[in-house]
Amino acid sequence: AYSATLLIPKGDPQIQQIKDEMQRVANEKWKDKAPAILRGLIAEGKVCLRDGDIKTYDGYAGMMYLTSRNNVKPTVVDNHCSPVTEADGLVYSGCYVVLHVQLWAQDNANGKRINGKLLGVQYWKAGDRFGAGAAPSQIQDFADLGDEDEAAPDIGTDADPWG
Repeated sequence: AYSATLLIPKGDPQIQQIKDEMQRVANEKWKDKAPAILRGLIAEGKVCLRDGDIKTYDGYAGMMYLTSRNNVKPTVVDNHCSPVTEADGLVYSGCYVVLHVQLWAQDNANGKRINGKLLGVQYWKAGDRFGAGAAPSQIQDFADLGDEDEAAPDIGTDADPWG
């Protein structure tokens, strides 16, 4: 699955647009019951837009955050609409992006929620990297293991770190 979390300053007008869209999809799904159901989902944190002040992560204070995911790879482009790949390293945690998300109301055996479906990401500009994420492994990080029928590789037998 692919996912993205977008931090949005609390005073940003996009917050109201997202809330309005959450209300619209709730109304479409639950009709007259939508206001009560949506209030309950917000109280239980079962919506894709949440208050960053409840998180202990760096950078979330004073922000709202929008979560989104998709099992299908989203379109990812640069600021000139040219496709980019993960290997390009242009899009990372902390950069500024335009996120294309479709909100939808879930009501099934897994419960009720308002979710965000990640459709696309457009790089806008650089920002401070955050999080503990590391760059992916490079080919030189691995050793040639030979054929399948050879003995297991020696990965080192230093002191047991588990005690």
